[in-house]
Amino acid sequence: MPKTAVGGTFEYLHDGHRKLLRRAFEIAAGDLLDIGLTSDSMAGKKDRKIPPYATRLNQLEDYIASLDIPDKNYQIEKLEDPFGTTVSGDYRYIVVSPETYAVAEKINKLRRQDGKEQLEIVKIDYVMAEDEEPISSTRISNGEIDIHGRLRGKF
Repeated sequence: MPKTAVGGTFEYLHDGHRKLLRRAFEIAAGDLLDIGLTSDSMAGKKDRKIPPYATRLNQLEDYIASLDIPDKNYQIEKLEDPFGTTVSGDYRYIVVSPETYAVAEKINKLRRQDGKEQLEIVKIDYVMAEDEEPISSTRISNGEIDIHGRLRGKF
């Protein structure tokens, strides 16, 4: 049965990530949702210190457990590259943010080259902070906002 895919580093599990994950569960509609979680080696390529994989995995599992969604059928896959199993696997949808949309397009290009059916790309909008700029892990790491987009000094 075709699956739905979503992925990320999920460094702070901010409101944008939460929206992305909720939408991915909605799209999966009880079918298997593959959640790719960036490995430590991939996360280490970012320009800031990222919490270890085990920490991010626990936060992700805790958040998923808190969701009031029936039939949470999912698995978490460690991503050693930006694509995981989405290029070769039996997927129907991929849920992305504007930031990761280009990766989904690249996945579809690789799938086309392999003669596989393209994924339907479901792009969610950014969640905006109080200052009407997107919530991002970079902004949280820089101390500009909290995970809910509240400006620093207001939380």
